[in-house]
Amino acid sequence: MPDTHTATAAVADQASRLARLRMSSLGAVAMLLIEFVLGIIYNLYGTAPTAKKSIGLFSSPVLALHVILAILLVIAAVAQLIRAIGTGHRLSVWMSALGLVGILGAGFSGLGFTGNGAAGASLGMALAFAVALAAYVVLVFALPSSSTT
Repeated sequence: MPDTHTATAAVADQASRLARLRMSSLGAVAMLLIEFVLGIIYNLYGTAPTAKKSIGLFSSPVLALHVILAILLVIAAVAQLIRAIGTGHRLSVWMSALGLVGILGAGFSGLGFTGNGAAGASLGMALAFAVALAAYVVLVFALPSSSTT
């Protein structure tokens, strides 16, 4: 009988870890949406870089917030991937890795954009953002909302 109790506890622990992973995915979605809004605000009201004149990453308050949130997103995405690997849940691992790759891709595209204002870099930011957002949204809907004990 103790084996049944141990197995039940393990299943409950796994469900609890997956529920926490779902919540951290929801947090990543929220952070990505705020990041997107900050990027759009800067795009509409900030000074765009050109091929001859780059802009500093902290040249305006909105852009500074955008950069700081991007750094926090990378940290959160790495933590999310570590948590996903800890669960051993394949979909969580793959989607968390894809989310991290999307965030890194958007970040590197953003660095390229601030350097020369290339439209391709701006498109790269948008597409990489969409990939990261989609990956975390999949986890929000695929993972359990609470543990069942």
